[in-house]
Amino acid sequence: MGDSTSSTTGSAGRRTKVGRLIDEYDLVGVGGEMEQRWTAEGDERSSLRDLADYFNRRLLESAMDEAGLQPLAGEVENVYRLLDGEDVSEADRTRATRRLEREGVDIEQLRGEFVTYQAVRTYLKDHRGAEYEQADRDRTEAETENLQRIKGRATTVTESKLEQLRTADEITLGEFRTFVDINVLCEECDAQYGVEELLQRGGCDCPDD
Repeated sequence: MGDSTSSTTGSAGRRTKVGRLIDEYDLVGVGGEMEQRWTAEGDERSSLRDLADYFNRRLLESAMDEAGLQPLAGEVENVYRLLDGEDVSEADRTRATRRLEREGVDIEQLRGEFVTYQAVRTYLKDHRGAEYEQADRDRTEAETENLQRIKGRATTVTESKLEQLRTADEITLGEFRTFVDINVLCEECDAQYGVEELLQRGGCDCPDD
């Protein structure tokens, strides 16, 4: 299903924010891509929150292109993190905002255009008629994947903070690698395992009830 001016309305004729922005920013193909990513299985699937971030980055990229900035690879992701990330200081956010404003990007308007995961869900379900039907799977396997994603995010945030401190000469640090481990200690049987190993083995050393 292509993205055209008809994407501004849902199946009942109601105007959707995501559809409107797809038209206004000429984001051809983005709607179909988000639907495909939301309904995919396994590691190929993106959550609604991930898709909202992806969509907002596309809006930012379009605004930067319109201002003639021609962002390099990875620059849009970094700027979006500075504008919207929870781990960013107000000073860094202000510097990023002022830089874009000097280049002609209307940050106040752009932030107002950023969408939430609820807006993405409304667009995908009400306009595109998409549904995500999760296949029957072991819940332990699913939660293992969720914990792996959490560890990945923790690693990314930690590395970003260390890079910032090193760049600002606040700490001395050579080339480094970051390891994030989550261990679980059962206070009844005194067994301790990494959380993934605990899930894979089906629990601790306590006897089954």
